Amino acid sequence: MKISKSVLAAVGCGVAALTALPSVSNAGWPERPITVVVQWKAGGGTDKNLRKIAEVIQKNTGWKINVINKAGGGGWEATRYVLGKKADGYTWLGASNFNKYLRPMGRTKTKAWEEWQYMQAGVSFGSWSVRPDSKFKSFADVVKYAKANPGKLTLSTSGYCNLWCELGAIVAAGAGIKVKYIGYKGGKPATMAGLNGEVMVAGGGVHEHIEFIKSGKLVNLQQTSRNDIVLADGTILPTVGKLVPSIKSQLPLSGIYTPAVRRSTPKAIYQKIEAEFVKAVNSDAYKAMLKKKYFKKWVLLRKDADRRAALVESITAKTFHDLGIKGAVSPEKLGLPDPKDFDKWWPPKGYKPL
Repeated sequence: MKISKSVLAAVGCGVAALTALPSVSNAGWPERPITVVVQWKAGGGTDKNLRKIAEVIQKNTGWKINVINKAGGGGWEATRYVLGKKADGYTWLGASNFNKYLRPMGRTKTKAWEEWQYMQAGVSFGSWSVRPDSKFKSFADVVKYAKANPGKLTLSTSGYCNLWCELGAIVAAGAGIKVKYIGYKGGKPATMAGLNGEVMVAGGGVHEHIEFIKSGKLVNLQQTSRNDIVLADGTILPTVGKLVPSIKSQLPLSGIYTPAVRRSTPKAIYQKIEAEFVKAVNSDAYKAMLKKKYFKKWVLLRKDADRRAALVESITAKTFHDLGIKGAVSPEKLGLPDPKDFDKWWPPKGYKPL
């Protein structure tokens, strides 16, 4: 099957309601239930996105799709589990962020864009929020305090060496400040830590903070999309791009929802999965979920998904190495370029798109 450039462009922008892709000859598949193995706990952004996509595909096709959660190891437990299954399309990896943490932290030596075929569905944005009674009334107040008190500003994250910690580190580096990251077991407890006054600033995702922002229990100081987010009551969640211009070109800094199948999956089966994935992410049900949680649809397939997988891995590798995180592998040892040189480097020697 060959998909035209115009179709891919429309899907990549997330603006065209694609109803179908060319048919393929694999009428007998699937003959039994499919399992989606989500890398994180139930209730998080990855889980919500993957469950909604699976729900829509099941409704559209009649396929039986079970969604299970195998959290642990920064996504490694679920990844290892799926690698232990046959590459027959019956076990999907419910991944996020293109597994960009595994190689930089030494979990695997396999390049993500060689082992997996990812399908990017949508993204979420990072958020720094405080209680209304906080001494910080703006992001500028945070920067002023942190510069006067290096390393004493505490920021909650959903663990250490993971997404919100990484995005926080990029923002902090751009602002020229040092932050003390306090890890919690998930976005919800990290948000509650901010609400309970355990940390000075609650880190996490806009989707994790939004209901507390709407109810007046939290005040957003910055978020990592390219533009301000304006709520129905006129409240503005300011883009960090206006506050830290040096990182504007890197925006959006985001969580990325990327279900995947093994790259060795038979092509005809992958084509069928991809076609139903495209229908699902363009469905009204999925778009309604995105809107409610302040996620954004951003669909990438095949070589476009591969390219982004490599780019975000290079950013993570550099960020973790620069932070001096124990066990982090340098971009050079991984054969990755500095992110600023990525466009010259891609595609790497030996790369073969699906």
